[in-house]
Amino acid sequence: QFTTFKRNAAELLGRELRLGQIIYCSPLVDPYQPVEARERAMPDLLQTLIAHPPRRFVIQIRGPLILRDLDLLAQLAQATELRVSFSLTTNRDEIRRAYEPHCAPHAERLDAIAALTAKGIQVHATLAPILPSDLEILIADACRVTSGAALIADPAHNRDTKKHGATTRDAALRIARHRNEGQWFESEFQRELTVRMQAIAASHGRLLGIGAQGFRALVTD
Repeated sequence: QFTTFKRNAAELLGRELRLGQIIYCSPLVDPYQPVEARERAMPDLLQTLIAHPPRRFVIQIRGPLILRDLDLLAQLAQATELRVSFSLTTNRDEIRRAYEPHCAPHAERLDAIAALTAKGIQVHATLAPILPSDLEILIADACRVTSGAALIADPAHNRDTKKHGATTRDAALRIARHRNEGQWFESEFQRELTVRMQAIAASHGRLLGIGAQGFRALVTD
């Protein structure tokens, strides 16, 4: 609904960078949301990081706009441990159009992940939030375009399992009820879902972390 840009963000970042830092960009806001195509804040930030690299830099995204800065990211990956956590929510485009119509289709996300991986950048496929999907296909796709990195999964949050902070918006729940997909947002179904997903990932030789523990591994492992 709104985005605020800090015009001197790169300058401020340069003042704060120190050796040994681990930076997560960002658990809550995609730095490559659509308006970044016009504002171009990330190139200056990446240049600053290349000049003064932290120990690790993690980027959480869900769209192919990141490929605009592929050469800068490749340079940064030579200077620090760069990890990209790329969100895949569903392999079914009719689901994507219903729940997140402003986000890129599954095929475009897979192509972006493959391009990052081909540049030698470590990409973690983040199956989050999990929307109605063909899980075997979704996980197989995630494994195909990444190079051995652990997968991360997180069901859509609800108040039964997350007592504080952001949860699934009411609009998504209304869509789910209208489409008879409400079970995907129910706690017991989600618990069974994540166990099944871990088994599928294991059949591909991959670990799959769930929820906060899975995301925490991006900055602690």
